[in-house]
Amino acid sequence: MDKSTPDNSGEFFDQFLDDYYAECDEHLVLIRRALVTLEDEVDTATIDRAVLDNLFRSFHTLKGISGMVGLGAAEQLAHHLESYLRELREGSVVLNASGFESLAAGVSLLENVINARRNDQAIPSIGDMAARLQTATTSAPADTENNAAITRWQIEFTPTADLAARGVNVNSVRARLQEIGELKQAKPIVKGAGEIAFQFILSTNAGQTTLKSFEVDGLVFQAAEEDATAQKIRQPVATLAPSTVVRVDLDRLDELMRIIGELVISRTRLEDQLTELKRSTPPAVWRPLQETSFGIARQLRDLRESVMRVRMVPIGEVFERMTFVVRDLARENGKKILVQLSGGETEIDKFLVERMMEPLLHLVRNAVSHGIETVAEREAQGKQTEGLLSLSAMTAGERIVIKIADDGRGIDRDRVLERASARGLDTGNTQLDDAGLLDLISTPGLSTRDEADRASGRGVGMDVVKNAIEELGGHIWLATKLGEGTTFTIELPLTLAIAEALIVSVDGQRFAVPQSAVREVLEVESTSTNVLENNEIISYRGKVLPLLRLARVFEMNHELGDKFHVLVTGEESNAVGLAVDRIIGQREIVVRAIKDPLAQSKGIAGATELGDQRVVLILDISALRQLAVKSRH
Repeated sequence: MDKSTPDNSGEFFDQFLDDYYAECDEHLVLIRRALVTLEDEVDTATIDRAVLDNLFRSFHTLKGISGMVGLGAAEQLAHHLESYLRELREGSVVLNASGFESLAAGVSLLENVINARRNDQAIPSIGDMAARLQTATTSAPADTENNAAITRWQIEFTPTADLAARGVNVNSVRARLQEIGELKQAKPIVKGAGEIAFQFILSTNAGQTTLKSFEVDGLVFQAAEEDATAQKIRQPVATLAPSTVVRVDLDRLDELMRIIGELVISRTRLEDQLTELKRSTPPAVWRPLQETSFGIARQLRDLRESVMRVRMVPIGEVFERMTFVVRDLARENGKKILVQLSGGETEIDKFLVERMMEPLLHLVRNAVSHGIETVAEREAQGKQTEGLLSLSAMTAGERIVIKIADDGRGIDRDRVLERASARGLDTGNTQLDDAGLLDLISTPGLSTRDEADRASGRGVGMDVVKNAIEELGGHIWLATKLGEGTTFTIELPLTLAIAEALIVSVDGQRFAVPQSAVREVLEVESTSTNVLENNEIISYRGKVLPLLRLARVFEMNHELGDKFHVLVTGEESNAVGLAVDRIIGQREIVVRAIKDPLAQSKGIAGATELGDQRVVLILDISALRQLAVKSRH
């Protein structure tokens, strides 16, 4: 699917509006708990940094997801609260009683704004609170008039002969309104007595004093309803799903997948026992048992695939949310951005969708804030005035590949090195390749922005993105060229539950290799290998295939045999051969993540059990291929 303009009427929007409220509730609970702790530290010499960090991240998330659903008041208020916390973290201001009261009142107002949207009520004004927080943040009092939030007003003007004699007519009124804000709508209306009047919708940060000065010229002001687009967003979701649809809590599906996983392990154990039984059982007795086992295997596979289809949702659900973020940030930063979406129908596990929302949000916001230039900058460079941001997804075997690309300014390696050196980071050599650049910009707290804005500049982002993706068994790559743009490529498993795998052996140790990552399996004579620049290679289909021996990667005490097997992974020029002793067979495996940092290892994606109660490590093919590429440079 291709899409160039955001549309709040997208089929995915109603599905995640309830998710927005649920996530807000979760963060507000965390914020309240943190405020209880923070209150004890008012006017003290030190503040618990962990409490501030947790509060900061909660407001950062609330700001982002509020922008997704178009709730600007919540987004702006969360931004002001986040800015105040940033000053506290950096020590620019001291947490006193007044500041804490402002923080608590801001949280209360933020909750009211979200609940007003949820209950389809008028959104409370945040102008006074924004000014109050800015006063707490800076040493000088804030200008309430200039720092007031943008407010929408409905203005009615009824022409009269007296007003016309003073030169007050619809044209002069329109001109005066445009001087203090942005006219969203202007139309004639017929009043009850047949009078012709004019109605305007104005967005402005002008205060009450300015607006009251217009009343002498016959203008009547009142708070306006949200525009048609926003009202469309606010349409309540139907309380009852269609008769053919049943909403199921994800935790219940997780439990069902756990049970299926146990069944897979039990079926594997049964298969091993039947193999042992074959040696001592007459064929007439053994064959019916084997056929029954095969039947159970087929039925279990069908059951697993059916449950997985229930868990799968289109990635377009995530992409749709990103368009709102781009629209708002582009308007705020004076940029024109065309958003292109493709592959939205590609399906991914709902669990991964939930975990990938924040990483993708960071990448999109960075593309708008850091990457794509303003209209004036693009014109000066001879580019199209409208920047291009594309989000695409596609499947590759049992993995999904997501790309976020922009045609902006690219990442300035020299500037990154300069900022990293200023922070005392070890930058190694000064010639950064894309992989080294990604590692550097993923350092916590590193930012190339001089000033923080609503989208970026606080050094919060790329470290979160990279860690979140790697925790899900995925990988992220960067490709950037100064002046031409940046592309982030993310590769993730379609699901983290059950997968087809090849079981291989190296020095008596078994490993599981995801079958989707293997293109071909070869049997190779040890004498047919060659060494080129300290890298072992073999001839493969008229080309050279570099070898990566698992025994060397994991530093195993291994003796080479006369023959070995090679698993060909990767595409064309990036292909790598994984050398193992032998192929044991093909199995369905239940994927278990290794969460203990002390047990994690580069090249290991998780662990499984094949029915004999012995742990089998699952190889991370993407990480192993990266090791092979690095060893060639």
